[in-house]
Amino acid sequence: MSEASRVVIVTGMSGAGKSTALHALEDLRFYCIDNLPTPLLAESLATCERAGLARVALGVDVRTAEFLERAGHQVRDLVAGRQDDVTVLFLDAADDALLRRFGETRRPHPLSPFSPRGASRALLDGIALERERLSSVRAQASLVIDTTGTSAQELRRRVVAAIAPEGEAHHMVTRVLSFGFKYGVPVDADLVFDVRFLKNPYFEPELRPLSGLDPRVASFVLAQPEAQQLLDKLGDLLVFAVPRYEREGKAYLTIAIGCTGGRHRSVALATEIGRALVERAGVPVGVSHRDVDRSAARESGREAP
Repeated sequence: MSEASRVVIVTGMSGAGKSTALHALEDLRFYCIDNLPTPLLAESLATCERAGLARVALGVDVRTAEFLERAGHQVRDLVAGRQDDVTVLFLDAADDALLRRFGETRRPHPLSPFSPRGASRALLDGIALERERLSSVRAQASLVIDTTGTSAQELRRRVVAAIAPEGEAHHMVTRVLSFGFKYGVPVDADLVFDVRFLKNPYFEPELRPLSGLDPRVASFVLAQPEAQQLLDKLGDLLVFAVPRYEREGKAYLTIAIGCTGGRHRSVALATEIGRALVERAGVPVGVSHRDVDRSAARESGREAP
């Protein structure tokens, strides 16, 4: 692999959060392979190297007892051969937490034996067996995270903080989207704001054929005192809320601004809100306008937007 390559081996107790950790690594642009038997570690990394993949995360599969027996030796050999770029992340949790999680999902533990003493006893037997056989892998871990009292969002934050390359932070993808209510509320909208209470440029003959992207329409909308009050209040709300959405592990946030037809008021305000978020919160923001071009009939005066 290249000089800047990174390899993360994600392993640990079943039910401790391996899938959540791998999803977090995907957000950091790691190529993730899950449920990989340990004998295939070296071969898989060689294949990724030939493909030019600089960041690779491998979720080690422990479901087959024969693989698990040799896991410690195979992980140790791999780490010894690639000391500079391999991180072994081991996820652990208390037995009662693992027991509760398997009970909630109603999935069997991969190492649970049949037990005449009952399902819960069989599950505890499987957890104990897995913990014993993973002890050699845990001893080699570069990073151990105990997820006993940890939410999925908190685990994601801890993985990103620990693994993200120096100087690189993962940012939530934030989008401000204008739309027309007459065409329906965007299905992917997280926050929806209705600006139809503002004076409509459509009823100004010289502005009707234009959109909110035109400076004349934008000036008409933004010059209204109510528009400025809305921007002030909405700006305060978003500057407060957006970083907290990111802190909770949200990967995408869509802020939808709607007017009747999605051509004038919502377009001008979405553009201004996107600009304000960049300036006030330092948040990378994309601005798009879903319905700005869906108005040929309205421009002829047959239908008000």
